[in-house]
Amino acid sequence: MSQNNPLILITNDDGVTAPGIQALIAVMSEIGEIVVVAPDKPQSGMGHAITTNETLYLNKISTEKDTIAIYSCSGTPADCVKIATNEVVNRKPDLCVSGINHGSNSSINVIYSGTMSAAIEAGIEGIPAIGFSLLDFDWNANFEEIKPFIRKITLEVLANKLPKDVVLNVNFPKLKQEEIKGIKICRQAKAYWKENFHKRQTPQGRDYYWLSGEFINQDHGEDTDEWALKNGYISIVPVQFDLTAYHATQQLNTWNWKQ
Repeated sequence: MSQNNPLILITNDDGVTAPGIQALIAVMSEIGEIVVVAPDKPQSGMGHAITTNETLYLNKISTEKDTIAIYSCSGTPADCVKIATNEVVNRKPDLCVSGINHGSNSSINVIYSGTMSAAIEAGIEGIPAIGFSLLDFDWNANFEEIKPFIRKITLEVLANKLPKDVVLNVNFPKLKQEEIKGIKICRQAKAYWKENFHKRQTPQGRDYYWLSGEFINQDHGEDTDEWALKNGYISIVPVQFDLTAYHATQQLNTWNWKQ
């Protein structure tokens, strides 16, 4: 691999054959040298799970004639980043991009997202990272409309460098290119999922449950990702992986911790 071009690691949570990652490969191939390590099957909603009690398999699915090294991994999105940086690439990537996710990863969805967990894992390892998502769950979603914006955002990150220990959560509204009003830097909207467990039975009489839910947005601020997406903007939320609630430390230190 050349030291002159940026080395870009590509992964996702929808699986190595998903149309979203193919669109991301097409854009990144114009920017630098790329390596793809992605799950061999869909891993949506896996969050930051890692494989510790099972074997991991890594299969190269590109040929020697191919200009892009593509690997499928039996593990989670976070596993993909870990094994890529330790077993596949011979130098630290200049950037990790994850996606393009089929569906939203805005607001509280960032917690559950395998797409964003892959980006966060890269950030933990000191690699600048971006998670890309399109608000369209259709497997045949039209990613062509957002490719110019993905290229722009990627080039800005490479040129300006991200703040230390920060990765970007980028979500695109389901709009045509000319309908997108621009890019907004946002905060994560305060929202949650109201879950419903549908109880059913197998033909053998064993109970099982099917999870569904309703997304409840409690936050109507105009500086949130949900507002931006609803109003035709691309949302970019800077995400940190230090989960310390610093605002709570002063109060907790007033409690009586002595036995």
